[in-house]
Amino acid sequence: MNPKSLLLIVLSLGLIAASVFVGPPLSGPHADFVLRELRIPRLLVGVLAGSALALSGACFQIVFNNPLATPSTIGTLAGATLGALSALAFNLDADVFGLPFTTCAAFAGALLSSFAVVAVGRSGRAKMSDVLLAGIAISLATSAIASGVEYMADSRALFAASRWSLGQLPQVGYRGVWVLLPVVAGTSALLLSQARALACFALGEEVAHAQGVNVRRLRVLVLVAASLSVAAIVAWCGPIAFVGLIVPHVVRLATGANVRSLLPLSALVGACFLTVCDAMARSIVPGRELPVGVLTAALGAPALIALIARSR
Repeated sequence: MNPKSLLLIVLSLGLIAASVFVGPPLSGPHADFVLRELRIPRLLVGVLAGSALALSGACFQIVFNNPLATPSTIGTLAGATLGALSALAFNLDADVFGLPFTTCAAFAGALLSSFAVVAVGRSGRAKMSDVLLAGIAISLATSAIASGVEYMADSRALFAASRWSLGQLPQVGYRGVWVLLPVVAGTSALLLSQARALACFALGEEVAHAQGVNVRRLRVLVLVAASLSVAAIVAWCGPIAFVGLIVPHVVRLATGANVRSLLPLSALVGACFLTVCDAMARSIVPGRELPVGVLTAALGAPALIALIARSR
């Protein structure tokens, strides 16, 4: 491990640990409750969400051979938004297996959109550019349907949908941790296990074939695992922008483009980035709390422009 990677790991872990203490001071009779039941669960959900989004973004950028590929490339975010908006617009608030119906509807919408694109990727004749175009088409179609649902919804549903679409991490207790942990841990382990194959794929499909990589299987596996992970995160937390796009670029800039180190470092730095943004969101305005998705977009957009300018 090179010194830059080691420094990045130590810095990321330190910032994650310190972020739990950012915000109003932990004092008074409820300090223990606030730490155990509010801040630590929120930190853990931020770690799971940030790592999943960044790792998925890094894998998408390799598989699509596109530095601008993100978890929204194959319609996951648009499908989740349509599902959640439909549940809110039609006042469907029953629980499903102990989970809010809005969360389940967002998860179902994300999976339907993602797997429609995966079905295109399974075709032996489809190129990754075809998969990318299919993702754009499905995103546009689901966004149009969501606009129609939004037009028919009342003001209460529109307000609830607007709040959901900003992306937030607040938790009371560890329910969100137990919901996300199996999905994120399983899909992340699967994606990390494909680091060698993705390293070959990054050099070109011909090189990957020559190294014995089943390119078609790798594409489908990465698309399914990353889509499932992102769908779970978006369903529980709402859409959180720019984490999957900007973090892999920052890691490449800091440590190089070695895929075997890029993937785990992207997961760690993604967890750090989202938890630090969340800590800033709850303390930047005294007495108020910003949705973390607003802050990631506000920081991610200029950072991306700076990276593009630097690369040129």
